[in-house]
Amino acid sequence: MFDHLTNPVLVETRAAIRRYIDEELLPLEKELGLGSEDAWPREVLRGVWRRSSELGLYAACLPAELGGKGLNIAEQCALKADLAASGAVLAPHVLGDLGGPPRVGNMLKYATPAQLARYFQPVIRGEKSTCFALTEPHSGSDAQSIATTAVADGDELVVNGRKHYISGAPFADFAIVMCVTDAAASPPAITAVLIDLDLPGVKVSTDYVPMSGQHIDADIEFANVRVPRANIFGGEGNGFKLGMSRINVNRLLHCPSMLGLATKVYEASLEYAGTRRQFGGPIARFQAIQHMLADMAAALWACESMIAQTALLADSGADLRMKAAACKLFVSERCFEVADKAVQIHGNVGVTRGHPVEQTFRKLRMFRIFTGTSEIQRNTIARAILEPMR
Repeated sequence: MFDHLTNPVLVETRAAIRRYIDEELLPLEKELGLGSEDAWPREVLRGVWRRSSELGLYAACLPAELGGKGLNIAEQCALKADLAASGAVLAPHVLGDLGGPPRVGNMLKYATPAQLARYFQPVIRGEKSTCFALTEPHSGSDAQSIATTAVADGDELVVNGRKHYISGAPFADFAIVMCVTDAAASPPAITAVLIDLDLPGVKVSTDYVPMSGQHIDADIEFANVRVPRANIFGGEGNGFKLGMSRINVNRLLHCPSMLGLATKVYEASLEYAGTRRQFGGPIARFQAIQHMLADMAAALWACESMIAQTALLADSGADLRMKAAACKLFVSERCFEVADKAVQIHGNVGVTRGHPVEQTFRKLRMFRIFTGTSEIQRNTIARAILEPMR
């Protein structure tokens, strides 16, 4: 995947990640018996973050001035696809996708020097983890309807509310929390607030597990939680704009992860079709199997091409709203179809609970919900293509 990218820094980083996974991460997972559906101990995750940081990988996606490698969006896509296709259950933690530098990279320009020193530099070094807390039980796609409030009280804010299904929350040290600071405004003023998750009144609850079986999401409750007004991030009333500023690139950067997962099960299907024997020979000789494999290969090529083109636009500074939504829509649905065909090719093996193909099927189904449902992506695309007609 993405073999057209030849930047020597990227080539070296891809090789370093592969060595780390093969020589250290996979042996660690085997030694500890860690599976994709286990609740990973926080100390294990911190060890991965620190080791990745020591190897110069953890902040790879950040600009050079922040300790990264200055990779562009297209090159970051290559790294994310490699990690997803690696088969390592802890792969998302190598670059900090679930709470590290990629979570905060494009927002660091909004941080004050004090916030950078206390909160974000430790994230970059792999010492702390964060999460972005926007979604609520009754506020998903309609992000402006959030009900969590931050009320000024002297030099402090008093925060009350509940955030729901927050990725990375089970192992985060602090959260970037979207709060209503002026309910009388139209629309209500939403402000981002940095909140340490060990403060009195904060409760992180992991009472549910998504269909992927992964313990990577949690709810966060705030009951009269007091934080300094200095923890306002990006300026009062700018939270919604700050949140939306990251969403288009985030939608794009989800796509190579889907591509990596789908590529892994496609390769497994090729191997299985060549070794599984029925009626006197490998099932790969049956036209029905050949057609499924052909459809999978074509879909993966289309997805890779679309991601590469959208990443090129992102790196040129183009408006990504429509293209990122189209990319996320197309890639999430095509990669899920690839996983569905992989299940079909594997037969009974493919529907066995815990088999890598079955697990990937469940993971890829969820991506049609994450970072905006397929229906929200279609709304965004429709607005863009119909706007000239108005």
